[in-house]
Amino acid sequence: MDSDASLGRLTDRLGRPLRDLRISVTDRCNFRCSYCMPKEVFDRRHAFLAHRELLSFEEITRLARVFVAQGVRKIRLTGGEPLLRKDIEHLVRMLSALRTPEGRAVDLTLTTNGSVLAKKAHALRDAGLSRIAVSVDAIDDAIFRRMNDVDFPVADVLEGVASAARAGFAPIKINMVVKRGTNDSQILPMVEHFRGSGAIVRFIEFMDVGTTNGWRMDEVLPSAELVALINARHPLEALQPTEVGETAQRWRYLDGAGEIGVISSVTQAFCRDCTRLRLSTEGKVYLCLFAHQGHDLRTLLRGGCEDEQIASTIAQIWSQREDRYSELRSSGAANPESGVRRIEMHYIGG
Repeated sequence: MDSDASLGRLTDRLGRPLRDLRISVTDRCNFRCSYCMPKEVFDRRHAFLAHRELLSFEEITRLARVFVAQGVRKIRLTGGEPLLRKDIEHLVRMLSALRTPEGRAVDLTLTTNGSVLAKKAHALRDAGLSRIAVSVDAIDDAIFRRMNDVDFPVADVLEGVASAARAGFAPIKINMVVKRGTNDSQILPMVEHFRGSGAIVRFIEFMDVGTTNGWRMDEVLPSAELVALINARHPLEALQPTEVGETAQRWRYLDGAGEIGVISSVTQAFCRDCTRLRLSTEGKVYLCLFAHQGHDLRTLLRGGCEDEQIASTIAQIWSQREDRYSELRSSGAANPESGVRRIEMHYIGG
């Protein structure tokens, strides 16, 4: 165990602290985006987790409390689609009551596809959610419908974004996964739609997460090309990161119309500063988005272990961490087509 574990300062083998916890609250989603849950794999015959296998809200909160005591300062709720989890605002209320050892509130965020956000935005804000990110992969309705593959209209998601703004979320982050040849024509339309709105669009390189999304390097649009494209229309200047381990590189419009972000995990790996741990829907922790196995905490929870035993297990898991898949892929030391079955994005969130 790390020598600072008792002080809530866990570090892994590369000296990276534990600061961010991403919690998947469901493995289900009502979209079938090809880069995450392609319809040909996740069809009506696909077996999702039974309700009894999911961590309860009380179990999630108990684990989160232990993680916060160990150094976690930011919690992000993900899925699948987290707003499909019944009464999710109750979990938000429970987590928003957590405090760090210094007595500070945890930064509590949520990522959603926005499909039911219009109905949930005010309840989430009232429950104590700090920030929200909404996935919008195209402004053009036809392209958006093709990408979600369930014929869901982009107008309904944009209404969810507007509802979140009215509820007081600011700035709202808009996540766009960019696939060359699929939706790269939407980069500038997305920029034009959200410039000046206060929302921050984050363009995400198409990643080789899991083994079902048919990832190919020739479908990756490097963020450097994307930034050059936007800069030619609306001049940009780079901004400094707000914190160590921030995934997005930030750019500001020179005319003051806001900012954008790019997440370049394929072409510019940021493994060296990664402070994130992921908790799956049924209580396994994963040390990397590209991991192929997790560590079971649910058995400890349901087996009568005290918080101290769980904390000790977490410390041991994190102290042995040396994951840096994207960095190794970039150097050629890791092969995304190796055949090793990595965990799917819908299972532990993006």
